[in-house]
Amino acid sequence: MRRYPSIADHGLIGDLRTAALVTSEGVLDWFCAPRFDSPSMFAALLDHDRGGHFAITPQATGATTRQLYLADTAVLVTRFMTNEGVGEVVDFMPLGAAEAPADRHRIVRVMRATRGTIGFRLACRPRFDYGRAEHSLELEPGVARFGGPDNAAFLHVAGPVHLERDGQDVRGDVVLHEGQRAAAVLTVCESGATSPPPLTERGVWQEFLSTYDYWHRWLRRSRYRGRWQQMVNRSAITLKLMTYAPTGAPVAAVTMGLPEQLGGERNWDYRYTWVRDASLSVKALLDLGFDEEADDFRRWLGVRVRAGRTTTGEPLQIMYRVDGDPHLAEEILGHLEGYRGSAPVRLGNSAADQLQMDIYGEVVFALSQARDAAQLAGYDGWQNLSALLDWLAGTWDRPDEGIWETRGGRKDFTYSRLMCWSAFDRGIRLAAELARPADVARWTAVRDAIFHQVTERGYSTRCEAFVQHYGSEVLDASLLLMPDVGFLSPKDGRWLSTLDAMDRELVADSLVHRYDPAASPDGLRGDEGTFSLCSFLYVSALARAGRLGQARYAFDKMLTYANHVGLFAEEIGPTGEQLGNFPQAFTHLALIMAAVALDEELDRAEA
Repeated sequence: MRRYPSIADHGLIGDLRTAALVTSEGVLDWFCAPRFDSPSMFAALLDHDRGGHFAITPQATGATTRQLYLADTAVLVTRFMTNEGVGEVVDFMPLGAAEAPADRHRIVRVMRATRGTIGFRLACRPRFDYGRAEHSLELEPGVARFGGPDNAAFLHVAGPVHLERDGQDVRGDVVLHEGQRAAAVLTVCESGATSPPPLTERGVWQEFLSTYDYWHRWLRRSRYRGRWQQMVNRSAITLKLMTYAPTGAPVAAVTMGLPEQLGGERNWDYRYTWVRDASLSVKALLDLGFDEEADDFRRWLGVRVRAGRTTTGEPLQIMYRVDGDPHLAEEILGHLEGYRGSAPVRLGNSAADQLQMDIYGEVVFALSQARDAAQLAGYDGWQNLSALLDWLAGTWDRPDEGIWETRGGRKDFTYSRLMCWSAFDRGIRLAAELARPADVARWTAVRDAIFHQVTERGYSTRCEAFVQHYGSEVLDASLLLMPDVGFLSPKDGRWLSTLDAMDRELVADSLVHRYDPAASPDGLRGDEGTFSLCSFLYVSALARAGRLGQARYAFDKMLTYANHVGLFAEEIGPTGEQLGNFPQAFTHLALIMAAVALDEELDRAEA
């Protein structure tokens, strides 16, 4: 077992409330319960010695491994090939109904011998509360009960597996012959819960079939029939796995603390829901035909608009917990060494207190895509939305921290003004389309004032490009969304020259940097890799600009950086490695958008 496998060397499983990562060696090294943003039970990914893990590995040394998903599902298979035989571990989390009590989560790990004879070694070493809490162990034949401060975990084994105590942990060995299988089922409950009945071999098989069938049925709802169906399907499943079913809120990533630079300090907690994801996620889901998921997230956003409960005093804040709680106080987990020594490990995210004005445009954009306009057009819904725009009309012209959550002070970010323009543009259209009362004259005046300000102060004649913030000559890849929101035509002269400038300064072999930290200090030490979200937005922008050969090459090149099961982290490092939290929802959303845009433009060109 390696101390720290690469970030990309993981597959993802989940039950639509939380998720786990499993390495290609069969080690489950990240799992939080009962929710994505709950304390970890296994976190060896952030500290090999203190974090805890649940490993099922081959007894033979030198085994060749391969990890894959069963096609169009979230069932993960890790296969081991040895001189004596071939075996595999099949990992999945059974799914319950969204409205069911979230008091139990199960991780099912099925061991199978498919050829010859193979031995497996099991080691379950939970470390509750990010490794800060002690736990108890009660061991009986076929079952181990781990007691933590808030959760209890029951490990049941089925088949010829003998568990034995290893301190406060357990281990076990099993040898399987061709056609034999055994299972280890970890059930997480609230502390004090009684032991759930163990799953029989038949019960395990039924859970497998139910989970396997769920994903096939869910994916059949997709309308996408384009050129990159396999990658788009995998991204859709990944986004679904990262969505908290009871509220419909997606998390930005299932992990925390994974570095944007090895050994650096750019290590954030991404297990929360960003309002900014709204416009992209709703658009991507609707593009694929997942209307229910888009509507669920839109309703979640609507509740945030109505609630107005933030820690900043603003109508909205940039991120929330999956249940809508706005409190995300940041602290340092100093007892964890961090992934490959990348400290500090941060819990919570103080960026929640930042002012980022772009979120208002993204919320209005997302709500305007409602499948059922009646809910938005209803009295309360429209009153809330129009009140938000009335408030924004008097407050939009403020410096802020910007989309990238920099910690180097507030500036007049062009992207923030662009999205404020989008908020009023969409609001004006909705008022007309739905025949609802609104101060349209004021909204129109503000919209036009923002347009003039951005075109005059956000554009550098020397660079022939729109820039990151007023008075600078720094480029920013967030502006790749400028044509998407309708601010400019994708073939406008100013936009094409901006795209050319980005090609020169931000693009490296089709991979795109967010911005240059050296040219625009962000208050943090170190550098970062290319940002995968931006690389896919670049593909969309090229496609809409009619640069189809360049767009297709950039897209195909970007797909080569996916990991072995089609997942992307936040960034691509200087040696091609994946960096940052994993997998990142923003990246998979942008992949879907890029595939759809490129398909549409290629079809149009070939017609």
